[in-house]
Amino acid sequence: MKKEIKENTFLKGITDGIPICLGYLSVAFAFGIFTVSSGLTAIEAVLISMTNVTSAGQLAAVPIMLSGGTLFELALSQFIINLRYSLMSVSLSQKFDKSVRLIDRFLIAFVNTDEVFAVAASKDRVSKKYMLGLILTPYIGWSAGTALGAIAGNILPAIVISALGVMIYGMFIAIVVPPAREDKHVLFCVLIALVLSCLFRYIPLLSKVQTGFVIIICSVIASTVAALLFPVSEEKEGKDEL
Repeated sequence: MKKEIKENTFLKGITDGIPICLGYLSVAFAFGIFTVSSGLTAIEAVLISMTNVTSAGQLAAVPIMLSGGTLFELALSQFIINLRYSLMSVSLSQKFDKSVRLIDRFLIAFVNTDEVFAVAASKDRVSKKYMLGLILTPYIGWSAGTALGAIAGNILPAIVISALGVMIYGMFIAIVVPPAREDKHVLFCVLIALVLSCLFRYIPLLSKVQTGFVIIICSVIASTVAALLFPVSEEKEGKDEL
């Protein structure tokens, strides 16, 4: 019993969140540089990170903002890109003990990233204090990393900023390539999205489509086609959960 209480303390949550925080610093630093080099201010970059804790969603949002996209376009793109987090939150809610109230669930869901979910899901039960500690350090790391990157983007030479700006794209390549090499189904989905993106880029008529809708269309078509052609059987899904 004492061990369970210790595992569910606020301090334990902070301790478990430190590795996530350190990982977010570098990624958010790259986002800060990317945002400032794209034309937004440092304050705007930090506000984006503090109000939308998702790297893919934030990266997709910047071009939409800069191209003068509509709020509907921005909201819809964020909804599709971040839809998986709603599923994670539903799954994670099964781990909460009675100390987690409704208002707490909204706060936890706001910073329920892939890494936070993975750590919390590995526990038998989690308390309100533990979850608040677990999301605090990653949130600070994400916001601070963005601020540092944005500040660096304003003071470093242009040639350095240009080089560092590639970091954000390198991050996504590092995320996509390993699973694509291991699973041909993932590779197929990536190739569909790549081909569609090229069509929207180079075909005159399609190139007039707003950036946000291009992201939405490519994401929906690629994922839908892959899901229809390569459905995951219930037997395999059950083994993956084990």
